[in-house]
Amino acid sequence: MMKIVVLDGYAADPGDISWDEMRKIGELTVYDRTLPEEAASRIGGADAALTNKVLITDEIMAKCPNLKYIGVLATGYNVVNIQAAAARGITVTNIPAYSTDSVGQLTMALLLEICHHVGHHSVEIQNGRWGKSPDFTFWDYPLIELSGKTLGVIGFGHIGQRVAKLAEAFGMEILAFARHPRKELETEHCHYAPLEKLFAESDVITLHCPLSNENKELINKETISMMKPGVIILNTARGGLINEQDMADALADGRVYAFGADVVSSEPMPDSNPLRGAKNCFLTPHIAWAPYEARVRLMDIAVGNLKAFSEGKTRNKVN
Repeated sequence: MMKIVVLDGYAADPGDISWDEMRKIGELTVYDRTLPEEAASRIGGADAALTNKVLITDEIMAKCPNLKYIGVLATGYNVVNIQAAAARGITVTNIPAYSTDSVGQLTMALLLEICHHVGHHSVEIQNGRWGKSPDFTFWDYPLIELSGKTLGVIGFGHIGQRVAKLAEAFGMEILAFARHPRKELETEHCHYAPLEKLFAESDVITLHCPLSNENKELINKETISMMKPGVIILNTARGGLINEQDMADALADGRVYAFGADVVSSEPMPDSNPLRGAKNCFLTPHIAWAPYEARVRLMDIAVGNLKAFSEGKTRNKVN
């Protein structure tokens, strides 16, 4: 029987979804969390290892001679040395497109919070301020209407496309940047544009691209200087796309009106991160992927990937 080890199952399943279908494939051991130095010993003689954020390096693979399969419980698979895995004949799979709807939803939630400061105004009401107001209304921040404004979408895969459709529903015009444009995705209100044009003309810029050596800290002092004064920037992709000190500085002097993000460069976010306490900075703790429905979808795909491998088939292989 196949031996299966899950190194960090708690993030995907804090107790509300089931591993029962995976148990039908083999003998399953699930660890909530695994420290880097524990990974090799916990994989041990297993045939299959599943990981979300625990690194699986060539050194770990070398200590686990029975390992034939690594399943990444996420879309990004940079936690695995896929070249080393391929050289050792180990199949690596990922979970594509499971969180398209939920990430798109949180992207718009961040934008709408920036536009209306719903949380702040709700707290002020609960503190009794509305009842003491001399007027029938009050607001503490500029209130922003999205209709007619331009959204720049950097990265136009499944999530970027979904965000564009949501933004179009709010009446926004879309400028999209992709390495490989697909003209059939353009609409009356959505067109591809080079980065320079996107930076110059967008009222809001949202990031939906993978992190690479080429685009690391894509948003920095220089590129911010190319944008409209008072631009809004959103990041639900990867924290490393942002130079965080440059972003904090731009928020402080108003070059960027607001920044909304679900990711930072180092997670969990350390107190030393310059975005902590930054002006008009709205952060969530990497939760865009995590609604129940998305995690159930993730589990279904993970089981399907491993089941296919056990039957000698290929599904969502990345190496």
